[in-house]
Amino acid sequence: MPDGGRLRTTSLRLRTVVAVLVLLAVLLAGLVVAVEAVLGARLHAQVEDRLRDRAAAAAALVGVLDADDLADRLSAQGLSVRIVQPDGAAVEAGPTPDQLRSGPPDPGGLPGPAARDRSAGGSSARGSSTPGSSSGRSSGSATTPATSGASVVSSSLRDDDGVLTLRSVLDDGTRIALTAGTRDVQETLAQLAWVMGGASAAFLGVAVVGVVVVVRRALRPLDEVTATARSIADGDRGRRLRPAKTDTEIGRVAAAFDEMLDAVEGAEAQAVAAEERVRGFLSDAAHELRTPVAGVRAAADTLVRSGGDDPATTEVLAVHVVRQADRAARLVDDMLTMARLDRGIVLDRRPTDLVPWLRAEVDRLELRLPGITLHPGLPTEAVPVEVDADRLAQVLGNLVDNAARATGGTGTVRLTLGTDADEATLVVEDDGPGIPVDDRERVFDRLVRLGESRDVRSGGAGLGLPIARGIAVAHGGTLVHDDDGTLGGARFVLRLPRATRAVDPGSGADGGVVPAPVSATMGT
Repeated sequence: MPDGGRLRTTSLRLRTVVAVLVLLAVLLAGLVVAVEAVLGARLHAQVEDRLRDRAAAAAALVGVLDADDLADRLSAQGLSVRIVQPDGAAVEAGPTPDQLRSGPPDPGGLPGPAARDRSAGGSSARGSSTPGSSSGRSSGSATTPATSGASVVSSSLRDDDGVLTLRSVLDDGTRIALTAGTRDVQETLAQLAWVMGGASAAFLGVAVVGVVVVVRRALRPLDEVTATARSIADGDRGRRLRPAKTDTEIGRVAAAFDEMLDAVEGAEAQAVAAEERVRGFLSDAAHELRTPVAGVRAAADTLVRSGGDDPATTEVLAVHVVRQADRAARLVDDMLTMARLDRGIVLDRRPTDLVPWLRAEVDRLELRLPGITLHPGLPTEAVPVEVDADRLAQVLGNLVDNAARATGGTGTVRLTLGTDADEATLVVEDDGPGIPVDDRERVFDRLVRLGESRDVRSGGAGLGLPIARGIAVAHGGTLVHDDDGTLGGARFVLRLPRATRAVDPGSGADGGVVPAPVSATMGT
């Protein structure tokens, strides 16, 4: 953008009006120049044609008329005539070239042939004597030759300042020079220039008013855009331009403006909603942390006051402190995991066969949850995926922990592993009370606990299912609550994309991956 990134804010109306008027002025000036050039060339061509016609007529009269009469006839048409005969005698008649330059001749002010002869004392003032003659042209010098008429052998045209001269050479040796004035042509062109200049000025004056009115009407939608923008800035967020046509310049600007407003309004709503969610999350997290912290504080205060006099009481209080601190630590770990998922968790993906991986995880869960009966359903063929095996174990642990809390720690959980051409499927269902249909999506919100599961003694804070879904999505998969299963309780379905690379045959039960430092049993 010019000017160091700043938008030029010169008046668009003024720029448009000035540009249009400058363009009109240039076009009119070009028109005047073109008309003058064409008309001037045409008028000069007419003068040239006139001279050529007179030269052809004079050539036809040579030998029919003597040089004086021929010169008088030609000069009577306002031409300056000079005839040089073959014997060298020259005859001149009509206005001189200087007189023609000063303007068109006045026929009434020029002396006739007789007057010119008398003023010259009986000798021709227009002619010059032939070589060897002392008295100039005699009366018998214009004898008629045996043949009459001649033709033009060659001619040349010379355009001097204000005059046009045609010099012709006849076949009998006679040379005729005809000069016509072009001052009247120049005056005609000058008058035409003044007329067209005045008309152009008047046209530009009218065009100024017309262009201002037209531009103002044409740019009126920009005023509407400005008014709408100010109205939105004042709080009318729902106002839009809604252009009738979107294929015009202003229509595209208005459509882009509306799209921008929709995006800004949507982003604002999302920002407000996100801020509300963050505030709610912080409030719920503070509430969840307050319970174990208060328990730790009360137990510690009791320990300080008792001084350790009763060993049994001291042991109970110490165990309570440890449990509450462990609960607070698990909640903090879960909150950190959610933050990593929001920021974009880094996964250590490796090709893994889910059949031995699930068998190994079932063994670990049975040791950790002895009261839960696990029924794994494993396929006979390999189920290759490319996952972070330890994060996936965290998902499974959270789902089983959720089932254990729902069944009171003594229920039945069925784990079914399936596969098709595109994805692997792991179904986790229990025989607990289940989840109401209206809450099957809400359970994936943060810090949400339903019904009896709100028992704080269970240790759950409502982050296990959100974490499990976040890890599934990070793997490119999904985690949803499906329809009711055969056990009658909750039924969660985890779908993961199949691996594009072959699984190492020596992957073993743990999928051939090194356990990550994050615990696989962070279910809440």
